[in-house]
Amino acid sequence: MIESKKQSLSETFSIYFEKRMLKILLLGSISGFPWVLIGSSLSLWLKEDGLSRSTVGWAGLIFGVYAFNYLWAPLVDRIQIPYLTKKIGHRRGWIVLMQLIILGSLGLWSLINPTENLALVIAIGLFIAIASATQDITVDALRIEQIGEKEEKSMAAGAAMAVVGWWSGYKLGGVIALFSAEYFQNLGFENYWQITFLILGVLVILMNIGLMFVNEKNSDERMIKQDENDRIISKKLGNKNSISRFLTWIGGTISGPIISFFKKNGFTIAISILGFVFLFKVGEAFLGRMSIIFYKEIGFSKLDIAIYSKTLGWVTTVIFTLLGGLFVIRSGVLKAMFLAGIIMAGTNLLFSVLAWSDKSELLFAIAVIFDDIAAAFATVAFVAFISLLVDRTYTASQYALLASIGTAGRTTLASSSGALVDWLNGDWGLFFILTAIMVIPSLIILWTMRNRLKLNGK
Repeated sequence: MIESKKQSLSETFSIYFEKRMLKILLLGSISGFPWVLIGSSLSLWLKEDGLSRSTVGWAGLIFGVYAFNYLWAPLVDRIQIPYLTKKIGHRRGWIVLMQLIILGSLGLWSLINPTENLALVIAIGLFIAIASATQDITVDALRIEQIGEKEEKSMAAGAAMAVVGWWSGYKLGGVIALFSAEYFQNLGFENYWQITFLILGVLVILMNIGLMFVNEKNSDERMIKQDENDRIISKKLGNKNSISRFLTWIGGTISGPIISFFKKNGFTIAISILGFVFLFKVGEAFLGRMSIIFYKEIGFSKLDIAIYSKTLGWVTTVIFTLLGGLFVIRSGVLKAMFLAGIIMAGTNLLFSVLAWSDKSELLFAIAVIFDDIAAAFATVAFVAFISLLVDRTYTASQYALLASIGTAGRTTLASSSGALVDWLNGDWGLFFILTAIMVIPSLIILWTMRNRLKLNGK
């Protein structure tokens, strides 16, 4: 658990001003931006083209690829990208390749009408999701590798900055998307979303330019340790033929991280950790998937959503993510996780009040602000929590495993969010009450294993 010597709040806060933290901020932005494309932008694009809430909700199944990126994380850890790896480094080479795929996908979206080619729109969205989920593997590894293994406080601060970066990419990207769509719609362009996607492509290019300023540490030490593990497995397999070499590679790259995780924690606690990670943010995901549809249905325009949910929400998120990071540093990650769960459940109930009230910009702003506070606090605590669980020998693979399982709960289950609203006959108030209840099972799991967790630095 992260512990803090007696420091003033200003001394603790000063850690955020290290150069490494600015680089981590950029990495977080690179991870968050694609969610604008396949999240709110895609959802509103489909809804404004006449598709149903259920269709919009089920389209969110493309997020499911984030739940499985741990399966190919070892490949990303080992396979070098021709030309790019030698020119800009292993981690950055993978990120740039995935960004190019996202850029090309935006170009294709700009040429398509979703009502005529829904399957193609979703297929391209799936390509964006795969590229984004793949780049997240190396972004998270690069972020963790910016910080020394024994720098517990810096790890917590880095988690906070990564979350700030993620929300900056997501919120500011959303602001640009909504403002652009509104602007071109008001000018009379029928293909205003397609034009917006071209503008968003410019942001992808700018992020790649910024990436070149993020230093990448030499990967020789990591490769040496991987080779050592391969030799151990090879000795056990015996024969030096092509089959044994293939099995050695499979064992060293795929099974190694998983075996290490279960060996470190024990089977029961390892399963409990996975269950907790899967369930913790399900309620938040149900709310988030349908929130922009909810705002539109109760009478708010894209401009209103951009101002309150994106711009104002981003400012709130940044402030409370940084404060949440300080809380993790000074009070410990477990206390932060419990508090985050309680805050998430409580703030979801504000949306029930908004749903059962007359249209009110003040109430809308209050609900959005408190929801962003809860999301910011929960996310920074969650990132710090799983960052402290990983074995540094398998940083990329184990972090990808835990993050993917967390995403699985938020994406696969939350894909039924639109169907749930329809089943409730559009009773948004009851829907948000149910999202508040969804956090309870994860907190019960965390409470039962709280004294048996093995966190780095504990």
